[in-house]
Amino acid sequence: MEDLGKLQSMFHWPYPSALPGMRFRTPRSILRTATFLLLLVAGFASPARSATAPPRPTPDRPNILLIVSDDQAWTDHGFMGHPEIRTPHLDRLASRSLCFTRGYVPSSLCCPSLASLITGRYPHDHGVVCNDPPRPAGMTGAEFYRSDAYRAGRERMSSFLEKTPTLPRLLQERGYLSFQSGKWWQNEFSRGGFTHGMTRGQRHGDAGLEIGRVTMKPIEDFVAMAEQEHRPWMVWYAPMMPHDPHTPPERFLARHRSLSPSLPVARYRAMVEWFDETCGQLLDFLERRGSDRNTLVVFVTDNGWITDPQTGRFAPRSKQSPYDGGLRTPILVGWPDRVAARRDDTHAVSSLDLMPTLLRAAGLEVPKDLPGIDLMDARAVRRRTSVLGECFTHDAVNLDRPASGLRWRWIVRDGWKLILPTPWNEPTGAPELYRITKDPFERTDLASRYPTRVNRLRRELDKSWEPAGD
Repeated sequence: MEDLGKLQSMFHWPYPSALPGMRFRTPRSILRTATFLLLLVAGFASPARSATAPPRPTPDRPNILLIVSDDQAWTDHGFMGHPEIRTPHLDRLASRSLCFTRGYVPSSLCCPSLASLITGRYPHDHGVVCNDPPRPAGMTGAEFYRSDAYRAGRERMSSFLEKTPTLPRLLQERGYLSFQSGKWWQNEFSRGGFTHGMTRGQRHGDAGLEIGRVTMKPIEDFVAMAEQEHRPWMVWYAPMMPHDPHTPPERFLARHRSLSPSLPVARYRAMVEWFDETCGQLLDFLERRGSDRNTLVVFVTDNGWITDPQTGRFAPRSKQSPYDGGLRTPILVGWPDRVAARRDDTHAVSSLDLMPTLLRAAGLEVPKDLPGIDLMDARAVRRRTSVLGECFTHDAVNLDRPASGLRWRWIVRDGWKLILPTPWNEPTGAPELYRITKDPFERTDLASRYPTRVNRLRRELDKSWEPAGD
């Protein structure tokens, strides 16, 4: 419960906990808690029923479990070869899934990355390019989060997502119920098209952040309800783990104290293992219900992370950067009896591919303008020539001009990676080129040695989006 209090204070959580064992200190807190519980019950209310019976889960309409890790390096899994971190549950999932070890997210910042995941589009396309709206000059972060300017900006960002088809909104066409839990930036869960959920509108996800760290019961209750109604379901499991605050249980931290270079690193590694445990709890729950055979399970990370061994914050070349430390993630797609387990260490894929993959699995037509491919189509994976993306400022510069906050564009093609800075936000930057398959930690910049390749990759980036500065 101490960890929950830290979460509430750190992320401006407006709700007191209503979990067993917590004491309410004032009548006002009782009223606020009662209001929260009523809202939570309302969130679980079923949507209006159609005149015809909705479809049951079938091999052509599988349940969908989307597991999203938060601030985790691509290296930090057992199945990716980390020598100290143990992730037995995700290792097991990887062993029975399509396992793409060279996956990428289009942006190394959580809010635009999650918006891209749920829309299948680049940040500049859906419009959510930053974590926060523009902050007025002279205003502190704490003041900003309480201000009318922040609320207006967040509302504007949510409106962008409402104008863009999202995965849960499209799945409703096939009779799916959907549940949001964990990290969610765009105000109430329904703004993203979810039929049910936990987040009511605060930064990061308010009550949704209890999932994983405190309880798994809201997901379990939702799945039981959906299956009782014979409805196919989708669950968005995006706990703020291993994201800081790094407050792991001692049962995980004890082993890493002696194995890690510093206590902050030990705490982060223990958080990774705690997150893995919660994934195991969720997968075991589905197996006990007999629901696992008809559930398509996806794993991806919202963005990378490297722990600063002194501060415990993210180190350079990880989160918010254009390097693989911030952009790369393994991507898993598991579907018993429908997807053959296979590890792919060769082809670069993208989290943008998950939207068409899941839509097609659910029997829905894939919008023709989506940039991604179906990862279960081996031919499409082989034909893919490049993966690309874009990184923006943490706070927006101008919400109506995505390019105003652009810092870098990047592209991976044929084992090479080009990072292209924008002169209006990175005036001292220069193009960087890496032989990414042989130099995965981007230690040797080859741009000066291969100018022709730099220009060729730049032209391909410009075909996707050639932004104009201010």
